Amino acid sequence: MALIIDDSCINCDMCEPECPNQAITMGEEIYEIDPTRCTECVGHYDNPTCVSVCPIDCIDKDPEHQETQDELLVKYAQLTGKL
Repeated sequence: MALIIDDSCINCDMCEPECPNQAITMGEEIYEIDPTRCTECVGHYDNPTCVSVCPIDCIDKDPEHQETQDELLVKYAQLTGKL
């Protein structure tokens, strides 16, 4: 499942540089996560780093982009050419 940033984001810029898949970019008003690039850090880290560094806990699982652990690993492999 990809992650999503909710509208309580304060644009602190903590999450964007932490994303190993470059899935986080500045949107029109707040940071956004590209679900085609988000692997919840599967393949890189044990936990999503954006969630770990967010000072206001505005990053949640995106119910519209549900994926299994195996699907996230496949996406990781496609994005990185590894596995």
